[in-house]
Amino acid sequence: MNAPLVAHDALRRFIEEAFVSAGLPAADAAQVAALMAEADLQGSDGHGVIRLPQYMKRLRAGGINKHPDIRVVQERAAMAVVDGDNGMGHLVVTRAVDIAIEKARSAGVAWVSTRYSNHAGPASLYARRPLQHDMLGLYFAVGNANHLPPWGGMEMLLSTNPISAGVPAGEEPPVVLDMATTVAAYGKVKALAKRGEQMPPGWMIDRNGQPLLDPQRAAEGFLVPIGGHKGYGLALIVGLLAGTLGGAAMGREVIDFNADHVSVTNTGQAILVIDLAAFGDPAQFKAAVDTLVRDIRTSERLPGVERIWLPGEQSHEKRQRHAREGIALMPVLLDELNTLAVDLGIAPLRIGTGA
Repeated sequence: MNAPLVAHDALRRFIEEAFVSAGLPAADAAQVAALMAEADLQGSDGHGVIRLPQYMKRLRAGGINKHPDIRVVQERAAMAVVDGDNGMGHLVVTRAVDIAIEKARSAGVAWVSTRYSNHAGPASLYARRPLQHDMLGLYFAVGNANHLPPWGGMEMLLSTNPISAGVPAGEEPPVVLDMATTVAAYGKVKALAKRGEQMPPGWMIDRNGQPLLDPQRAAEGFLVPIGGHKGYGLALIVGLLAGTLGGAAMGREVIDFNADHVSVTNTGQAILVIDLAAFGDPAQFKAAVDTLVRDIRTSERLPGVERIWLPGEQSHEKRQRHAREGIALMPVLLDELNTLAVDLGIAPLRIGTGA
């Protein structure tokens, strides 16, 4: 497949121009665009520019507030609740993470919840943010559509409800876990549908419990939780922490933003930030992480296994490769983006890896 390559900066500028054209303030457009382009840079292609047409629909329909008053509505020394006023999720969650970082400087640890937020892209973007401050980040979110029934049930009352952790290292890349509580995130299903490819067995089942392989028929079935009933339990707990605790939507209250472009989603996320210095010498901790990472990477492998990967290593390598070689976009997605560009009155997305 010869997918067109786009330079990271060109992708970021295109997204930014699209949001400005749609009425987002310039500073907000730049911030959202940077995070969306970073998602594609690290290989999270189910949460990057592929989401732009959907965001545009919600902005145009009034489903997202273009000028939100993002504010703290409850606060103590080591916690806060941020009301996003139905703004772009990227803006709301970034504000929450920054508040958590500042609180963790003095309290050692901080938990910040969001309410009235929106879809904010891949969880790892926010778990990674504290790393530059010698802090550890744990991120939780309620997904923006329910695709998971309770174990043994039929009604989709839960979502993919992702969890991410960012752990700083010294000389090694940080350990960054980003996982849905389902076998596959729904964004990956959408990406396969866009490419015209089938899903692997085990991602989804139909209402008779049989494997569902066609992503175009995803509405006919359910995502499968990781680890069976254990994954269902984890999805429930993550939803309670990220949604219910902060006053955000959970269960039947969750709005399917794939189909509804008007209703307020009241999406909930939560970030836990831990300052390494509160527990000892950050350099000593990061050196210990380096040692463990190297022990795992060089440990004995099963026959046929070429390499043992640490969480986040493949994304780290993709960041480096995509920054150097460009980001591959599916031709069907590129056509959709350029059609959107005409509609918005902006220049089409520039192909190629040059500046």
